This record gives sequence, C-alpha cells and structure tokens, in this order.
Amino acid sequence: MWRNVSLAGLLFMGTVYAAEPMKQDNQHIRTWNRFAEQVYQLHLQLTEAPGISKQTRFGGYAQMPEFYREERFYRGDRLLSKVQWEKDNPEQLHTIEVFIHDDQGRVIRDYIAAYLPNYRNAPVQTLISLHHYHDQLHAFRSFDASGYRVIERCTGNLNGQSVNLLLDEDEIYAALNDPQGIMVTEAYQACFGDLPTEAGKYLTPQ
Repeated sequence: MWRNVSLAGLLFMGTVYAAEPMKQDNQHIRTWNRFAEQVYQLHLQLTEAPGISKQTRFGGYAQMPEFYREERFYRGDRLLSKVQWEKDNPEQLHTIEVFIHDDQGRVIRDYIAAYLPNYRNAPVQTLISLHHYHDQLHAFRSFDASGYRVIERCTGNLNGQSVNLLLDEDEIYAALNDPQGIMVTEAYQACFGDLPTEAGKYLTPQ
C-alpha cells in the first residue's frame, strides 16, 4: 500500500541522466535550495532525539555504482528519513527524504529534495506529498517546492473493485479542465476528495 515508498525512486532514478540542468531562474533556484535546506533541518529535528537507529549502505547508478552513501534513520520499525551524501564529497547532499507519520504509524506527509550527480545549482526535483487513507485506499497528492501540483497516486480497493490511479502534471491540468472527466468519478473522490488542492503551509516542511 505504498507505505514508505520513495517518490524519488519512482521519478528521479529514471531521469537522473536525461534531465536537463535547471535553467537560470534565480527565484526558482533560491526557493528550491531553501526547501532542500528546510527538509534537512526537519530531518535533524526528527533524528536528534534518543532511541533513533541508523542503517548505512552505498548505492548509485549504472555508470557510478557507488556514487552515494545512504543513511536511513528509524524509530523502531518506522522510517523517519533517508539521506544520501556523495561518496567522494561526503559533505555534499545528494538526496533527502523525510516522512511524517500519524499515531497509527502511517505516512501522512513526506518531503523530497534531489540533486543531479553533476549539476548542483538547485535540486532537480522537489516534492511535498500529502497522504490520505480511506478504508482500503491510500492516496497521495504531490506538489513541488514552487507549489505546483505535479502528481496524484491512489491504490487499493473500493467497493470490491481494484483502484490504481496515477496522474502526472499534464494529466492533472487536463482533468481540471474536464467537468465530466476522472475527477468527478467515485474512485477519484474517495481517493482525493479530502486532500488539500494546494500545498499551503506545507511548502515549509513540518
């Protein structure tokens, strides 16, 4: 049910070499770099408390199989964050993910910032994902650090029927302009009807 599944793994890994370097947009660069720093600070807040365990491994890509050192932080079996540092530049952040849980241990928010291996004027990817659970459904709606709604995902079962919805940014835009489209269906409303349509206060990781 997508618990602790990394959106960076879904989106970043497939485009890490194909992505175009970010065009020079100083406001965009400042906003996304600030977001990455705020995600890191949230990680520190969550993992400085007693009772946190850490697991370390190395990973990378086809041409760089040990590009990063990844540290995973847990409270019990609950994954709090994953931080990747460049192996050859140990102080240089590569990607960071932070997970916020409810009292039942379910992820209710997660934050991601990811840099390309060789281009660092700003993260190539930022995501704020807000999660919703309805009976056997788990949905999340994701925004980038500029506040744009960029992905929606829902899986599970509704009234005995399997649900598997995935909309990217273009599909979301098209659906918003289609009054008879997917957004008025029972499945879509059950998945996303209670989720905010804007990132709002969560543009600042918390």
